[in-house]
Amino acid sequence: MTRPTSRDVATAAGVSQATVSLVLGDKWPGRVSERTATHVRETATRLGYRPNLAARNLRLGTTRTALLVVPALTNEFFARVYTGAARVAAEHGFGVVLYPSPDGTGPARDPFASARAALDGVIASSMAADALDAIGGNTLPLVMLDSDPAAGTAAAHVNLAMADGMRQITEHLLALGHRRFLHLASAVDSWTFDTRAEALTALLGPGTELRTVRSPLTVDGARTALEAALAAPQDRPTAVVCDDDILAAGACKAARRLGLRIPEDLSITGFDDLALATAVEPELTTVHLPAERVGEQGMTALLAVLEGTPWTAPDLPVRLVVRDSSGPAPTA
Repeated sequence: MTRPTSRDVATAAGVSQATVSLVLGDKWPGRVSERTATHVRETATRLGYRPNLAARNLRLGTTRTALLVVPALTNEFFARVYTGAARVAAEHGFGVVLYPSPDGTGPARDPFASARAALDGVIASSMAADALDAIGGNTLPLVMLDSDPAAGTAAAHVNLAMADGMRQITEHLLALGHRRFLHLASAVDSWTFDTRAEALTALLGPGTELRTVRSPLTVDGARTALEAALAAPQDRPTAVVCDDDILAAGACKAARRLGLRIPEDLSITGFDDLALATAVEPELTTVHLPAERVGEQGMTALLAVLEGTPWTAPDLPVRLVVRDSSGPAPTA
């Protein structure tokens, strides 16, 4: 069965095709009577008519499609960001295409023959602004999530209060009596991890020690890095602050291999509050990041930019979730 066209609707309703276009495009008030508009809509419904969105988009110069670029799909944080963005997009008749950059946080390749022709805008999570140049980041409306607000030419930014999250962790551990810290830092070159490191350094003052060890963003990489860092008993910290829950899971494995109890001998904290945080034993003390809210606000920002409306918003709040992996500092 062939799909009915606007001409079929016009013939069945006994009106011109121009009248059908006015009515179905909601441009009829003042030009077509309400009675005729109702008749046209009822006829279109009876025939099962659906507008050809591809043709409509071509005429209007819009695709109602946004591209969400993420560094990887292996981290559930980005899946949650997509869920939030897609929810808001659907409410406004938009679609969201998820694109994991093959080169992680590095320069992303254009997944389309022409991004400008295929997209209305780009949302990028945890990427550098100049990494989006190849897919229209310098010509398409661009919203950056969890990225340096001072870099690039993005039309809007959506960020989390990362420094405040690190403040909450640090104050929690200091209150428990910890003074010797090890920062298990991600080796990924990213503004979000740099912000966490800078905040931790600034928060630890006189009377505290801080050592930094960098690790690949994997459980095995973190385990190997921390085993080496804890090899000398006389230099051991009492608390390990990890950039991410994945690193914290690796840190827990390293501690167990060395015969250390968590948290009696060593407190370990994460960041992100992934599902992994409650899958390990003991469960991780970590910072909860509202990833879906990041996606929702990112899509909201892009819609505002597309409408020509300036968009600004404060950083999204984060909160410390205290579980069993942190406890009082061990006595000498």
